[in-house]
Amino acid sequence: MKKILFVLASIALLGLFLYLIAKDQRPDTPVDVDEQKILRLPDRTVVQFQEVLEDIKAVPLVFVGELHDQKRHHWAQLEVIRSLHNAGLKVAVGLEMFRAQEQDLLDRWVSGEIPEERFIPIYLRNWGSPWTLYANIFFYARENRIPMVGLNVPRQVTRKVARRGFSSLENDQLQNLPPVVCDVDPVYQEFIRRALGVPGKEGLAFQYFCEAQLVWDSAMAWYALHFLKENPNYTIVILAGSGHAWKRGIPEQIRRRSDLPFMVILPEVSRLDRANVTPEDTDYLWLNLPMEP
Repeated sequence: MKKILFVLASIALLGLFLYLIAKDQRPDTPVDVDEQKILRLPDRTVVQFQEVLEDIKAVPLVFVGELHDQKRHHWAQLEVIRSLHNAGLKVAVGLEMFRAQEQDLLDRWVSGEIPEERFIPIYLRNWGSPWTLYANIFFYARENRIPMVGLNVPRQVTRKVARRGFSSLENDQLQNLPPVVCDVDPVYQEFIRRALGVPGKEGLAFQYFCEAQLVWDSAMAWYALHFLKENPNYTIVILAGSGHAWKRGIPEQIRRRSDLPFMVILPEVSRLDRANVTPEDTDYLWLNLPMEP
């Protein structure tokens, strides 16, 4: 009996040990960054990350797109943030994953005031993807006191626009938005069809869907520019879904509001691969970030 209890206790201790190791070791670089291959669109040359870094160091806005459920995409985002920080730049992280209205809680996370177990419910209130996919980025920002900037708008606003159009918003809902103009044109509609893989979509429902996406893009652009206005010496790395980070998404709304230069890095995905990508889509396409099930 004592032997059985000893074995059970040993298994329990081993499980606790492995749990603590897994919890405390947040892997920094799962692969060698020097092995990464990235397509530079202006000359369609495949380059290494260090060459990309030299270019993005020169601009105040860097967009790094993602598919939300892909760990390797989030690793690439962290590597951009880390490399710019290590190069001596003052870096901030702009997040589609957090609403601007909860900025005070992001600030408290970065300052170390909120422990992880209390912050996770706050994160999940803002975003639906598992915390584990983004934890490395959030911890790196906190450990290095890198500001994190909420860029998103209240969920009920975009949902209402998607159902009934921008004109359906009431005054109290408009007050929860920065000054945005919802002028969906045929070019933007075609971009949405391509970015989200919905060819041939037409009608009022699709118009409202495009309006919701444009409100999203416009607001995130406004919040990013507002941060840079208040913090002109910073570089803000904006993390957003590839459909928003695509040049015709948030970057286009930046271009309409400011002459600040920006660069876009997107992961290669089925709707945007090395065969069909153009400089009008992105500046760089990260090639060897294999998709995970």
